[in-house]
Parts: sequence; structure tokens; C-alpha cells
Amino acid sequence: MKIKLRTKILLASIACAVLALLIQAFLFQRQSSRVIYALAENESYNSLQNMQNELENYFKRMETGIIQIYLDTEFMNDLGQKSLEELKQVYYQRAKDLARDRFEVSDGVLALYIYNRDHELVSSYRKFSTPKHNYPKDIYDEGGAYNADKVREYAESTENDMLVSGYYNTGLNRTIVRFAIKLHKTNHPDEEIGYVVCDADSKVVRRIMEKYNISYNTFTWLQPHGDIPICVIDFGDAEDMQTFEEISTSIKDTGNASPKQEYGENVLFQVEQSRYPLTAYALTAQSILKENQRLLTQNLVLIAVILTGLLSLLILYVTKTLTRPLEELSATVKQIGAGETELRIRYTEQDEIGQLGTEFNHMLDEMERLIGKQYESELLRHKAEYKALQAQINPHFLYNTLDTMSSIASIQDCEIVSGLCQSLSNLFRYSLDMSHPYATVASEVNHLKNYIFVMNVRMRDEIQYRFDIADEVLQDSLPRISIQPLVENAINHGLRNKHGKKEICISAEAQDGRLSIIVEDNGVGLDEDEINRRLKENDNTLAEAGESIGIYNINARMKMLYGEEYGMEVYSRKGEGTSVRIRIPEKKLDELI
Repeated sequence: MKIKLRTKILLASIACAVLALLIQAFLFQRQSSRVIYALAENESYNSLQNMQNELENYFKRMETGIIQIYLDTEFMNDLGQKSLEELKQVYYQRAKDLARDRFEVSDGVLALYIYNRDHELVSSYRKFSTPKHNYPKDIYDEGGAYNADKVREYAESTENDMLVSGYYNTGLNRTIVRFAIKLHKTNHPDEEIGYVVCDADSKVVRRIMEKYNISYNTFTWLQPHGDIPICVIDFGDAEDMQTFEEISTSIKDTGNASPKQEYGENVLFQVEQSRYPLTAYALTAQSILKENQRLLTQNLVLIAVILTGLLSLLILYVTKTLTRPLEELSATVKQIGAGETELRIRYTEQDEIGQLGTEFNHMLDEMERLIGKQYESELLRHKAEYKALQAQINPHFLYNTLDTMSSIASIQDCEIVSGLCQSLSNLFRYSLDMSHPYATVASEVNHLKNYIFVMNVRMRDEIQYRFDIADEVLQDSLPRISIQPLVENAINHGLRNKHGKKEICISAEAQDGRLSIIVEDNGVGLDEDEINRRLKENDNTLAEAGESIGIYNINARMKMLYGEEYGMEVYSRKGEGTSVRIRIPEKKLDELI
């Protein structure tokens, strides 16, 4: 009884799969799970230790910032001698100065308090004061709501190392990390005169901890001895949460936890910091420690190699009688897909595969004809759209200028009218010359200066203009009438309603093969997000309708000529000004002719 070819392939595949499973079982049976478990434990400890090292560096940085208060010798002397009222009157800004001068934004300082030896607040600083971002005016307010007992206990103890603690901020719904350092007289180090309390955002600590989190099924937290946790990375389920709360409560009540304990299906790891009295804990499922992903991957690779070898032998046998024509067909199709569209299928025998090749060749011929026709159609459409976009010149500018010329001619000498006429002549000649779609940066700047002359006459030199054009880009090319509309927009939308000094800066430079042109004003600003959204959408109907031609028209031309990755971007802040940037490839004019 003859067996069909596809039956042979099926049986061979099943045999290979069964063989692969047998090999996998044999290899796993020979591995030592205890070694893998020990390696996983070691990895957990190393991860916690590395996390503690980086956290210690952050805490040292905070400690260094706080003790900079000793540099203010006058304040330190007065803190130990003057009354609270005298200190508040002179040094009410001291906490704010310390917070802003001695810490970086990345340190996450949210509040800073300076107390005298009697726990009386001398100076305080709070970064925000809103219903959500609300920090205590005094940590001793509201009867211990801010975990201030730990600070008082520290201040009244003989401990001199920095205290690391925290409190739960209900508005932010997270714990705030707290640092406290005692202050001593500089000439009597044993005499305490007060202390500094610094509250920082736990996001800084959380970012560090997340880098070293063991897995997504692990509770990792940082907890000072005998205090509440100050940061928790929670990736467990409800049962794990209950276990975590039991452990953290025990640590708060007793001051520490056993070196290693098993809690049901979980294992607790802990690593203390060498300098500060707080410990990093990780509650990890034992199943995670027993995972052997690396060994599994190695075994699967080995199985895949064996299976590939067996299947390769089978495929070599089959291709001799059946699949060789299909391979040739597939290879030719890949070459055509890679761009060699002139190739055709050579296998055209009188069988099913040959018929497939013939029909495929016919399809390619028809597609090539249609693509050529479509390309010509698209080329014509793009040329029409481009000329239509370029042709949109705002006639209101011409009418306003002519009105200005008429008014000036009646009250002044004819020289200024002559200058206006000459500038207008140059503007018209340059704007209406559509025979060359590209121009040099130098030509665009000359065109812009004619426009500026006219506008200075109209606006009585209210606006100051600055040019910062690199010499090497003067002969670079760009679409005609690309800079002047941006200056016009800056005048109309940025400076028209601004009081005081008005400035526009035009700059151009080339870097990494790209030409960058920037028009910047110090006006009232625009809606940056909305304009950039419309620029990204590149809706030509905005330009066709005449809305903000200076921006949308230019952006549409840039993307049409150079591609979607080029065009314009707007940077603006209300009341401070607007910067419009053009980015296009750097090309000389003779390269486009």
C-alpha cells in the first residue's frame, strides 16, 4: 500500500516533535534545580544591593545639600542665640534660599523646614500649595498626621546621623520621603541649636527602585527601622498585599525583620544600607526563583537545531520531485519584490505551476502599465497643487501698502514715496515670477528686506529686525517666498497687540545636511499645540481657504517637495513670543536645475 507524500510529511513531523519532547525531558531531568534556585536567590540579593548603593548616593546628595546651611555662618550663630521672633523677622526666607540654591530639580525637593532646639518653626518653604499638591506649613500641625513624632524623637535623641523617614500625603495619595539633620554650633559641636527637615518626592526613589525590581510578581519596598515604608513597588495580588502589610507592620513595631523568612509561597529578602538606618525588602514568589528560563531557552534552541536538521533532510528529499519549481518561482517573486521589476517567471511548463507563472507574468505587465499611468497622473496633480499653493498671495498687503503710499505722499517729500515704489516694484517682480519655483537664501533675504522697508514706513520703525544668516547657506536653495510670509505672520499675530519693545530675529544655518531657518519674535505668543497639530495633519484646504497662508501654505509646499519628514514646527509661549522653524534638505540651487 503506497503512502501519499503529504502523509509522509505529517508522520515525519510528528516523529520529530515527539523526539524533541523526549530530548527536552531528558535534559531537564539531568539539570540541578537547587543550583538554579541558588543562582536566583543570589541574583535577588545582588539586585537589592545595587539598588541600595544607588539610593545611598541619592541620600548622600540630599545630606550634602542640607548641610550647606553651615556656610551661612551668620544664620548659624543667630540660630543658637536669638529669639524665635527675631529669627523669623530676619530669616523667614532662609528655607526657600536653601531649597532653591542647594538642590537640583531632579532631587525632587517639595518642602523644607528649619526648627530651633525647642521644635519651633523658624523658616519654611513649600514648592506648591494647592488642594492636590498640599504640604504642611509645619510638620507638627494636625496632631501627628505628618509622622512628625519620628522627627521629634530623633531631635531629642543622641543620634547625629541623618534621619530618613516619611509621611503619607493624602492629596498626592503617596508617601513623601523625609530627611532630617541636626544643627550644632560651629565652635561647640556638642551643642545642638536646631534641625532641618527636608521633604522630597518619592518619585525619585521610585525611579531608582524600579530599575532593580526583580520581576513583575514581586513586592519591593524601602522601610526605615521602626518606621513606615517610604516607597513601595507593588506588583503582587491581594494575598501578597496582605502579607506585605503584615511584614511592614512588624518591621514598624519591632524595628527589623528576620534575615530570611518564608511566608506561604513567598520568600522575603532584605538588604540594609551601610550608612543610613533603612532596609530594602523584596517579597518574591518561590515559583519565580525556581524558573529556569535560560536553561529552557538553551534546550529549546538545541531542540530547534535537531528538528531543523531532520526537517531539512526531509525537505531535500521532497524538493527533488515536487518543490523545486516552487522554490524557483518564490525566488523570482522575491527578486521582483526587492525592486527588480523587469524579471519574469521562467518556469512556464504545461502544468499547474507553469500556468501560475504565466498568469503571474501577465499580472506584472498589467501592474507596470497601471503604475506608469498612475505616476503620470500623480505627477500632474502635484504640479498643479504646487502652482496653486504658490499662487496664493494676500492682496490685502498690496492694498494696505498703496493706501500708505497715498497718505505719505500728501504729507511728506517724494523721496520716501520713491523708496516705497522701488521696494514694491522689487516685491512684485519677485513674488509674481513663477518661472523658477526655487530661490537662494540670499534672494529670499533680499526680498524680505524690501518687505521690511515697506513695513517700517507703514509702522514708523516700531519693530527692530535682526539677521543672523550663516555665509555658507546664502547659496542654499529653498522654495520661493518662504521667509517673508513668516515675518508677516510674526507682525500680524505676534507683535500687533504687544506693548513695549518689538523684535524679530531671522536666522539660518546648516547642520548634518539640513537647512534650518528660524523666524522668532517676542510677541504675545500663539496656541503652539493647535498649530503644530494642523501642521502635522498638512490639510491643504487650510491654504486653499486662505487661512494663515504664511504657515500652512509654506508647510504644504515643503512636504510636497521634500517629503513628510520635513516642513515647519512652531514653538511658542503665551506672553513671551513665538519661534517658527523651517527644516529642509540642504541643497545648492544648481543641484536642482
